[in-house]
Amino acid sequence: MRAKNLTLVFAALFAASCAPKVQETAQPGATAPEIKTQETTPDMANLKNPALANAKAPETFKVKFTTTKGDFTLEATRAWSPLGADRFYNLVKGGFFSDIAFFRVIAGFMVQFGIHGDPSVSAAWRVANIPDDPVKESNKKGYVSYAMAGPGTRTTQMFINYGDNTRLDGMGFSPFGKITSGMDVVESIYSGYGEGAPSGMGPDQGRTQMEGNTYLKKDFPKMDYILGAELLN
Repeated sequence: MRAKNLTLVFAALFAASCAPKVQETAQPGATAPEIKTQETTPDMANLKNPALANAKAPETFKVKFTTTKGDFTLEATRAWSPLGADRFYNLVKGGFFSDIAFFRVIAGFMVQFGIHGDPSVSAAWRVANIPDDPVKESNKKGYVSYAMAGPGTRTTQMFINYGDNTRLDGMGFSPFGKITSGMDVVESIYSGYGEGAPSGMGPDQGRTQMEGNTYLKKDFPKMDYILGAELLN
């Protein structure tokens, strides 16, 4: 059963915030200008120290995600799930969401992400659990919750509901936000690999944690990724 699989498969994360290269195009006959880049280098030391990610989130805030399929915006509401919103806020501020795979995509059910592509960062966050929040909102289409493997196991993995998954409410999955624009982008994320191994054709989570994006990009070349995330307010 999908809900059972969801409960058993969740854990960790990645970081880095980088803007794309900006290149000017020379006019015919003109001297080619210097190529300019504008990038934010992730602070890897901080990314490997979850204890530093302890800021309190605003009561509401929006985050724009840039992905290989386009952009979407997530609005978080702290009152729904305070500890979950705080963790998400700190992940975004810390540059965690850069080159992050949508590694588990099940059409009609949900899309899951949040394992860092660098195994050393993933290892640090894999044990950085946060306590559970009471379920105040329902897992409706477009709502976002943390993945988990039982009580007290939320870390950095999260999922966006593709449909009405209210059956997850009673299992403790507490939404902390919802997609406010770009749900069409979310629904276009590549789903051809389906469920993860060993029950499906998708990646094995153990290998994903240990080998990161090296494994994913070699064995699952059609997978979509988060390129970056930024706070809008």
